[in-house]
Amino acid sequence: MDRKHAVNEDCLKLTSYFGERHRVGGRFFADAIMDVYGRHEVATSIMLRGTAGFGLKHHLRTDQSLTLSEDLPVTTIAVDTRSRIEGLLGEVDGLNPNGLMVLERARMLQHEVGPAVLPQQLHEGTKLTIYVGRQERVFRMPAYQAVCRLLHRRGIAGATVLLGVDGTAHGDRQRARFFGRNADVPMMIMTVGDGDRIARVLPELGGLLEHPLLTLERVRICKRDGQLFERPHALPESDERGLQLWQKLMVYTSESALHEGKPIHRALVQRLRRSGTARGATVLRGMWGFHGAHRPHGDRLFQLSRHVPTLTTVIDRPGNIAASFDIVDELTREHGLVTTEMVPALTATDAHGNRRGGTTLADHEF
Repeated sequence: MDRKHAVNEDCLKLTSYFGERHRVGGRFFADAIMDVYGRHEVATSIMLRGTAGFGLKHHLRTDQSLTLSEDLPVTTIAVDTRSRIEGLLGEVDGLNPNGLMVLERARMLQHEVGPAVLPQQLHEGTKLTIYVGRQERVFRMPAYQAVCRLLHRRGIAGATVLLGVDGTAHGDRQRARFFGRNADVPMMIMTVGDGDRIARVLPELGGLLEHPLLTLERVRICKRDGQLFERPHALPESDERGLQLWQKLMVYTSESALHEGKPIHRALVQRLRRSGTARGATVLRGMWGFHGAHRPHGDRLFQLSRHVPTLTTVIDRPGNIAASFDIVDELTREHGLVTTEMVPALTATDAHGNRRGGTTLADHEF
């Protein structure tokens, strides 16, 4: 598929959170939604399997227990122009998704990535997501490792590499197979830094990757390696039109980062679930990454504990996010990177088909 635009400022990111056993029409919802993205030739999409979490019913799911791992969380992400994403919303909605569907604004760069002047709202903090193929290489090195090394050298706050099992790349469907190299199955590298540093590294990324595909989003960096910079924005519950506003907390840690002898992400899910204010959380396990001054790393042979990064996401109303951040702040006294973002549209559907929210984007300047 030939797409001529290199930069598109009017893009949307559609993210869905649901259980891997959720079925629609006799098939798994995960397969059905990825089929939609494939038919619509979405510029980039990816399906990620989670390792722990809970949802609206507060049922804990974790890969630590055989019984509790029967319905682990799944996250799917799709990014493209606003018209293309809006054009498939009806089809996705018609699948009767059970879980959360989140719509956010993003900026997409692909094909030729050169010097960029970021808009003012991205200068507080920027989340840069880079999509590469599983077997893509740069100078005989896996592309994801080469990208992480570059980001680390340029002083970016952190990066987490997540392995996809299905998705689209530049509009072409790429799905992992048991037999096969799966060279083009997408991976995503999620990185956070201040806008100026991100802008300076974009041309280098464009020169490093043969077919770059990147997205930019606004974030606030709240904590880094135990240092508190700012609390999440104190957002109103709705915008001037009465549309609800939501917020997202993202906590980047490691399997080896502990709180009272327990991995931070596991302690965090348990505390949030008991809090009575958090509506849900999803944990994804990365395969490579870095945070702060620590060098890029992943699992190694003969190590006593896993050193892969983890990413915990919490999406809720602003008041609940403020309460959840107090728990996050306590558990990340020494380790981790914590960011927050505004979520302009969210739809939540429970197991009985009851829905709240919508797909109309709220507006709020801050």
